[in-house]
Amino acid sequence: MKVLVLGGYGLIGEAVLERLIEDGHDLVGLGRDVGQARRRKPRVQWIAADMSRLLAAADWVPLLAGVEAVVNAAGALQDGPRDQLEAVHRDSVAALVTACEQAGVGRFVRVSAIGADLDSDSAFCRTKAEGDRAVVSSSLDWTILRPGLVIAPAAYGGTALLRALAAIPGIVPAVLADRPIQTVSVADVAEAVSRAVAGRLASGQIIELVEERARPLAAVLLEFRAWLGLPKAPAVAMPAIVARLAGAVADGLGFLGWRSPLRSAALAAIEKGITGNASVWTEIDGRPPQPLETTLAAMPAHVQERWFAQLWLLKPVVFAVLSMFWLVSGIVGFARHDAAAAILVSHGLSQSSAQAMVLAGSAADIVVGAAVLLRALARTALMAMIAITLFYLAAATVLAPGLWLDPLGAIVKAVPTLCLALVALAILDDR
Repeated sequence: MKVLVLGGYGLIGEAVLERLIEDGHDLVGLGRDVGQARRRKPRVQWIAADMSRLLAAADWVPLLAGVEAVVNAAGALQDGPRDQLEAVHRDSVAALVTACEQAGVGRFVRVSAIGADLDSDSAFCRTKAEGDRAVVSSSLDWTILRPGLVIAPAAYGGTALLRALAAIPGIVPAVLADRPIQTVSVADVAEAVSRAVAGRLASGQIIELVEERARPLAAVLLEFRAWLGLPKAPAVAMPAIVARLAGAVADGLGFLGWRSPLRSAALAAIEKGITGNASVWTEIDGRPPQPLETTLAAMPAHVQERWFAQLWLLKPVVFAVLSMFWLVSGIVGFARHDAAAAILVSHGLSQSSAQAMVLAGSAADIVVGAAVLLRALARTALMAMIAITLFYLAAATVLAPGLWLDPLGAIVKAVPTLCLALVALAILDDR
């Protein structure tokens, strides 16, 4: 069967793709940035497209040629420069449903979310429910799955944050520590999708996929710490003000293109609790989705998981330090350009050349220091930092080699800065 999977390189979508490949289906994946996905999953036919721009049935029909089933595992957490919830969760889904009806695509599986509700004050939950309504009101053979907190071997967003908080030395800080959480293994979600695509689930069902028992968020974090193999530490409840401040900062970073899992939409979801009813799936499968302990036991943690968890919260620190260093360096260069130029003049450069080099260098420092804060420009800015630093080191070696022996280490200190930029480049990707 030819199956179109939306969001096929996401946390859930990738697991669904792998399961459907095992089932022998012919897969087509759709997403905005499919370059890496093409390299990692070459057996899948990839289509680069932005769902938020596919708002009419006519936009979808050409993409459905030969498709017999559609799996929608795409979604966004909060409105931002790249994400419009109404477009992704509601408008594009309504257009896709109409296109499926026109193209004769019979089967439609939608991965929605626990808490989807038309009356919700959360834009995420409300738009998810609006998309669900478009599916339910269609003539398609549909299934809607609403998973709880999805746990997978891959980690980004909320699941990456759980690992990072669990790995903090000494304590496990828990914002909203007492909120009830029900998890689900991504393998159970993929299993449910597999059955729905194959017609082994009765159509017209909304199925909540959650483990049978809810547990406090603090207990979830402690399970992750034990899974990582780290020494025991107490879970410490953080004051509510910490959550509000973190959400405000994360929302601000969202406008710069950084998708933090601490944005206010995620915190609001946790505040209400991530819980559902496992009874429908239990009736279907004879057992509820597996509990968190079993999920974690099935994906043993090794040194790479500990590295990831311990580095994850350092990532914003690395980028903030780099930005501050380059911005301050550029500003100081402008403010003290005469003194900086004098050093070059003392090594044989003309006054005009020295002034031009200092001012150009200061401007470049400020540009890259600001650009690295923008997610869309971060990679380019980091590569520019590396190139500029190498140029500075080479120029100093040729024009003023004595600066290497400067007691304040002005040139020597550029080397760790270069290394930090290389580290930032290595940890830039989120998925």
